[in-house]
Amino acid sequence: MDLKTLSNHLGLSKTTVSRALNGYPDVSLATRTRVREAAERLGYRPNPVAQALQSGRAQAIGLVLPTGPGEFGDPFLLALLTGAGKELQADGLDLMVSAAAPGDDELAALDRMISKRRVDGVIVVRTRADDPRIHLLLDRDFPFVAQGRTREPRPYPFLDVDGVEAFERATTTLIELGHRRIALIGGEPHLAYATHRRQGYEAAMAAAGLRIDPDWRVEARQTREAGFEAAKTLIALRPRPTAILCNTDTQAVGCLAAIAEAGLTAGVDVSVIGHDDLPLASVTSPPLATMAQPLPELGARLGRMMLQRLAGKPASELQELWTAAYVPRASAGPAPPDDRTRRQPSQIR
Repeated sequence: MDLKTLSNHLGLSKTTVSRALNGYPDVSLATRTRVREAAERLGYRPNPVAQALQSGRAQAIGLVLPTGPGEFGDPFLLALLTGAGKELQADGLDLMVSAAAPGDDELAALDRMISKRRVDGVIVVRTRADDPRIHLLLDRDFPFVAQGRTREPRPYPFLDVDGVEAFERATTTLIELGHRRIALIGGEPHLAYATHRRQGYEAAMAAAGLRIDPDWRVEARQTREAGFEAAKTLIALRPRPTAILCNTDTQAVGCLAAIAEAGLTAGVDVSVIGHDDLPLASVTSPPLATMAQPLPELGARLGRMMLQRLAGKPASELQELWTAAYVPRASAGPAPPDDRTRRQPSQIR
């Protein structure tokens, strides 16, 4: 089937059908949807090279994964990619994924994507508090959406989960279970979401009148190995913390392993709460209590926001802050009796 036959079938001009298939915003969403559905049903497949030349668009959205060697399989990022990719594909766009070490290599990869017009827009993941990728895209006036907020004062589209609220609630949950010595395995300090989660932890401890020992806060990368080593350091403290908050579920898996290696029982001797609710959280030993964010839905929403941005929706109208949900599981239980029944004077602010 050719474009003329499809146009006659729909009762539309070839120009309208072509622009609908190419996602032009001057064609209504209802018409674009109708044209795409008819093309799929009737087996019409446009020539991608001719389509790109005609529209001047790459028909692709770019994403540079900020990952080091051996980290491409991060389950959080893979879930986002799956959700975003499906949403973009439904609108006829491909998701072009590259990987580069965070920093100069990552920025160079992003610059190549947009300078050579290999993509029509960009999804930015794992934002930093001060993010040069956001600065570059805003300076170039290039369409993008970000997974996370930064300190950038200029408006830009973002979707984030409220890390302050999530860790404030997680910490309060542990306090209500009787815990007083609550430690934090945080993320790398330049990551915006790690800063937000630390702020939530500190706010809840302050609200309860509990002092935070500096040794109870450890910064670590978002890996099981880093979580394992950080937890070993915390468990070795005397008195040791009775509960540990982990910046991510991936760190928390390592934390559970360190607790078991020390001959202790998670949820009894040391409670653990993570963040993300990755699929592995329900099958750890014991199952991991966590702050859940709907990863496939987050990815899909990022994809839809990207389409809305390409269609001309203002950045200020594409800013969303979602809330995480606490998922209680066996890794978080009541504080041991010696910690639950009394507060040490040195631990009260």
